[in-house]
Amino acid sequence: MELSKRQETILEIVKKEGPITGEQIAERLSLTRATLRPDMAILTMSGMLEARPRVGYFYSGKKPGQELAKKLHQIKINEVKSVPVVVPEQCTVYDAVVTMFIEDVGTMFVVREGGWLEGVLSRKDLLKNTLGGQDIHKLPVGVIMTRMPNIIYVEPDTSVWEAARRLIAHEVDALPVVRLVKTKEGQTDLEVVGRFSKTNVTRLFVELGEGGY
Repeated sequence: MELSKRQETILEIVKKEGPITGEQIAERLSLTRATLRPDMAILTMSGMLEARPRVGYFYSGKKPGQELAKKLHQIKINEVKSVPVVVPEQCTVYDAVVTMFIEDVGTMFVVREGGWLEGVLSRKDLLKNTLGGQDIHKLPVGVIMTRMPNIIYVEPDTSVWEAARRLIAHEVDALPVVRLVKTKEGQTDLEVVGRFSKTNVTRLFVELGEGGY
């Protein structure tokens, strides 16, 4: 892992003066704490620095990446998931576009009554069909959504590392977080209980950098 000159300087400051607060580090460099936040996140996630609330940063002596890898395998989706944005299968493409705009998300989950997962609807799905010349005021999302077995999902106890790997491997922006429930017929239904997206990953990295986990 190659550090920038500023990150190397921060590391030296913490080695000599740690524990030291983010405000104190920013003062030494004549910068704002907000400016240093990305650097502190990188150094903390790499494991080279550790942060403790009300104490500050100190040098850990660990090799880059060790601590980050450990935490990403320990933290579970249930701890970081967001509230899912869902629409019914009968929802029209037009209404889905409006909902996506209002909720400011790139992926929505299509459910039947009771919150059971039926499909996934991406921004690309809506854009493609909006430009296709069809009557989006009448076309239901059930016609264009991705259905099982092509839906990639995670469960509440899946590790953040595994969930992030699935986001990258399948080139999607978000995954439904589901709870597997056995039906009376012996089949398995998927109850939507959350969403895990690239935004969750970014937020987690910032919190890790600030010692939030």
